[in-house]
Amino acid sequence: MSVDQKTVRHIARLARIAVRDDELEALAKEISGILDWVEQLNEVDVTGVEPMTSAVAISMKMRDDVVTEPNLQKEVTQNAPGAEDGFFVVPKVVE
Repeated sequence: MSVDQKTVRHIARLARIAVRDDELEALAKEISGILDWVEQLNEVDVTGVEPMTSAVAISMKMRDDVVTEPNLQKEVTQNAPGAEDGFFVVPKVVE
């Protein structure tokens, strides 16, 4: 897959990363190489292969889900650049 400089600019803007114009070509080649590698992985037949979480068969340790801290919602959001109704307010990054 080939990625052009316009796409790299768009990705950088979504990720809030400053990219200079002289870096665009190298980044486009690098991203294209990564996507080509992912396309190669898609060619592997994984029919019947179970998903795994570890190379060694182990069971996950479970614990009770118990609240141990008081509700600190106001304290947590008071230093946020933007908060509304106890939630963080962030700029929209997906169009």
